[in-house]
Amino acid sequence: MKLESHQFIRYFEPEQAAQISQIAIIKKFNPREIIFEEGDDSDSLFLVLEGEVEVSKRSGEGNNYVVITSVKSNGYLGELGIIDRKPRSARVVTSQQTVLAKIYYESITEILANTKGDIVLQILSFLSQRLRTVTTDYVNQLAYKEKMTLIGEMVNTIIHDFRSPFTGIQLSSSMLKELYPDQESQEWCDLISMQVQRMLNMAEEVLAFSQGDTTLYCQLIDIAKLLQNFAKLNQVYIDFASVELIVSVEEGLIINADENKINRALQNLLSNAVEALDQSEGKIEIRARRKDQLVEITFSDNGPGIPQEIQDKLFEAFVSYGKQGGIGLGTAIVKTIIDAHDGKIFFESSPSTGTTFYLHFPIAKID
Repeated sequence: MKLESHQFIRYFEPEQAAQISQIAIIKKFNPREIIFEEGDDSDSLFLVLEGEVEVSKRSGEGNNYVVITSVKSNGYLGELGIIDRKPRSARVVTSQQTVLAKIYYESITEILANTKGDIVLQILSFLSQRLRTVTTDYVNQLAYKEKMTLIGEMVNTIIHDFRSPFTGIQLSSSMLKELYPDQESQEWCDLISMQVQRMLNMAEEVLAFSQGDTTLYCQLIDIAKLLQNFAKLNQVYIDFASVELIVSVEEGLIINADENKINRALQNLLSNAVEALDQSEGKIEIRARRKDQLVEITFSDNGPGIPQEIQDKLFEAFVSYGKQGGIGLGTAIVKTIIDAHDGKIFFESSPSTGTTFYLHFPIAKID
């Protein structure tokens, strides 16, 4: 957007707005660039013309930060410095390509000194409203962090308590494989071992999410093999739920990814779909194809669709739909996993057609 169109500038009379436009320094920033640090001198006001920035505060010791809020195009930051001239109270980092207009404190205060009183009052009211919003966001973030801490502690206890019996199950499965060498017994024993390991992986993934850990252990993955194995691991679950599962995959689709995390994302989508379906006629389709330089995986069901009132916040933590007793981390974990792979996820949903999730991953470059 043009500087003259920014909501902050529009409060001023034309002559003063023109002055601000002349003294403002417009600069482009790349993603993850630091605009200013918590504790820096409050020497300027920033107007966001394009893109988005994250406002965060230091949490505890070290370099851990909690994101308080985000500011998009037509927003502003650093406004408190105009009023109290105290050091910056938060850190600001760009989250994408961003264009900012920087206006130094001395310049803006000189213009405000020559501005009509009623206009100054409007500007102060405008700034205080923004402060209330940021305060509310900060309180919400603290509550969110507290919830995630409790979940992390709970899951950590579960992993610790279950690891011993899970190890016993896996050892028993290995012994059964030696006692019964026929193919069917071997396959069942392998399935038991894989399911036990998958349960541990799922718990550890929730723990990692609660701690903000997005570490990946990537390797080249054949999507056809991945989805075939995924369907096999879930066959008993699907049969018990009386749901039809259809898997269709183009050959030769390779991505560089963390297989355990991709399986976890798929499992979350499958579980959500199964629990939302009418078991008598429920159908789930998983398809994978090449789309330009991407691998597209679609995950469709013929369920009742996602309620309109939660569609905009579906990928936020603690948002749940279509099931009883869920804590609402499933789709939030899915998005975190997809984002960590430089991928993209979005969906289409309606009561008449059901829901389709689209997962896009970069195709692996193979030398």
